[in-house]
Amino acid sequence: MRSPKLAALELKRFGRGKLPAAALVALLLLPLLYGALYLCSFWDPYGRLDKVPVALVNADQGATVDGNRIDAGGEISRKLHASKTFEWHDVSAEEAAKGLEHGTYYLSLTMPADFSAKIASSSGADPATSALQVRTNDANNYIVGSISRTVFSEVRAAASTNASRGFLDKIFVSFSDLHDKTAEAADGADKLKDGAGKAQQGAKDLADGLDTAEEKTGELTGGLKRLESGAGKLETGSKDVADGTQALADKVNGAADKARPFLKDPKQVADAAVLVADTAKVVNNHLDTFAKKAPAAATVTQRVSTEASDVYAKICTAGAKPVPATCPQLKKLKDDAAEGATLAGDVNNLVKDANGDLGKLRRQLTDLEKQARDLAKAAPGLSSDLDAAVTKVNALNTGAHKVASGVAQLHTGLGTASTGSGKLGEGVGKLGDGAHRLDGGMYKLVDGTGELAGGLHSGAEKIPDYDEQQRDTRTEVMADPVKLANQSLHKAPNYGTGFAPYFIPLSLWVGAMVAYMLIAPLNKRALAAGASPWRIALAGWLPVAGLGVAQVGALMSVLHWAPSLGLQMAHPALTIGFLVLVTACFAAIVQWLNAKFGAAGRILVLAVLMLQLTSAGGTYPVQTSPDFFNWIHPYLPMSYIVDGLRRLITGGDLTPVWQGCAVLAAFTVGSLVLTSLAARGKQVWTMDRLHPELSL
Repeated sequence: MRSPKLAALELKRFGRGKLPAAALVALLLLPLLYGALYLCSFWDPYGRLDKVPVALVNADQGATVDGNRIDAGGEISRKLHASKTFEWHDVSAEEAAKGLEHGTYYLSLTMPADFSAKIASSSGADPATSALQVRTNDANNYIVGSISRTVFSEVRAAASTNASRGFLDKIFVSFSDLHDKTAEAADGADKLKDGAGKAQQGAKDLADGLDTAEEKTGELTGGLKRLESGAGKLETGSKDVADGTQALADKVNGAADKARPFLKDPKQVADAAVLVADTAKVVNNHLDTFAKKAPAAATVTQRVSTEASDVYAKICTAGAKPVPATCPQLKKLKDDAAEGATLAGDVNNLVKDANGDLGKLRRQLTDLEKQARDLAKAAPGLSSDLDAAVTKVNALNTGAHKVASGVAQLHTGLGTASTGSGKLGEGVGKLGDGAHRLDGGMYKLVDGTGELAGGLHSGAEKIPDYDEQQRDTRTEVMADPVKLANQSLHKAPNYGTGFAPYFIPLSLWVGAMVAYMLIAPLNKRALAAGASPWRIALAGWLPVAGLGVAQVGALMSVLHWAPSLGLQMAHPALTIGFLVLVTACFAAIVQWLNAKFGAAGRILVLAVLMLQLTSAGGTYPVQTSPDFFNWIHPYLPMSYIVDGLRRLITGGDLTPVWQGCAVLAAFTVGSLVLTSLAARGKQVWTMDRLHPELSL
């Protein structure tokens, strides 16, 4: 008999009465009840937090700052009521404590009496931290305490933001004031820089002027020294002149005394002068005659010398016998004639040289003649001229002595002036050094004031100057500088959707587990008939796998279309197909455990379920579990099922889905192989099978 017929026979047993049929229906609905009820119970727990009663105690007395009333406690209370985070009950501190103890309230939030005052202190000189007081009671419910910590962290952040606004607003106002004062200081520094620049220019001009003055005083000192030196020479020269004029005056006076007797007879002087002139004229005329005769005399004497030389040669040297008494005389004659010729030649040369001594003599004689005749003409007035000349010479001598005395005084004065000019130059030099140091200091002052002005202007530009709108904007940003830009890829809209990948396979495992409590994993008739182990394994697997497909259809229909659930799937068709493979795999595993281990297999089915639930990472990431669960995580099918269903329901990369399909197929085939091996073993009856130690 084939496996499908064996499976059909197994299912026919449930149609023989009302109770088996009811059991089959319950078997179909068991995963639905298990999975749907679990998911429905906490499908969206945060969506109904407004039904959770909590106590709100507002003991805040408020505060007044700069004439403004602050009621932080009242503002937070109004916002909490409007938020509907919880079911808020405004009660006293005593009522809150009693209600929290007795379970009337799950938690209490208290704003102390100084809440507003401490918040307002953040903008004052002595800031203090305020505190929201939250009390929970885990004896009432642990999860509410965890939820409250998240909720109240947001409340605390909002309160902190409001508290910091006033403080930051004052900071920005102070920035504006500081900007204005710094700008005023920068303008003052600009004026100081301009004044320092003018002072520096004045100091530079003064230093340059003193340098020029020092240079000129140096030139003056040098000139005065040169004048002093020249005055010294002039003093010496003027003294020499005075001595000379004195000597001249003495000589002139003496000569005048000697000449006056001769000048008493002017006619005698004139006659003597005429005589001298005539004599000079006669001598000059004789010199003319001498000059005319000199060339002929030179020629004759030269000819005589030549003839005397020839006679001497013929008589005394030409081979004739010399005459003792005649030759010496001839020789002397020859020599005298030669000397006479030389002298005549020299006289002739003297006469021919117009610029020679004879020419000078002739010019002097001409001048003497002219002067003598002039003297003869002036002879009548020589006496009076002599007196005038003596008077002038004496006046010259007196003036020379006065000049010498004045030059001596000038020399002394120039010496004093030179010394004073040197001292003046030293003083001007010191003034110049001071002026240069002043110029350098003023230059540094100008640089310093320039840097000060630039720094103040730069600082004023860097100091913000906010208007009211800008202050509000920046106060808001700095009071709450970091906002959470939360972006979730393939976001699950609620808890139910997020936990569906965990509870759906759990319900299908429970369905398969209960199914094999009603359906035999191995058909006893087929075992007894010696049917093929494969057929026996498939005959026991197909009915539960078929029931699993029906369970998947019922469960997913309710989860998707039920009004209070509404599970949305990114890939509906793939999700159904994947779950069909899941229930087939679970049926194969549970069948093998029951077929192989009998009554103990049912306990193993529960154990395997627990291991899968704790290592699949269906709630918290598996990495948060102990190392043992991390170790077995890759070897159990539910790990792959949970990952695959998350991608199929919320979306994302489908690689884990295909990987899960391969793992589930391997587990299914492997389990069926092991079940067929168990069926082969069951075809041999033993005493343990006839009398089992444990029967469930």
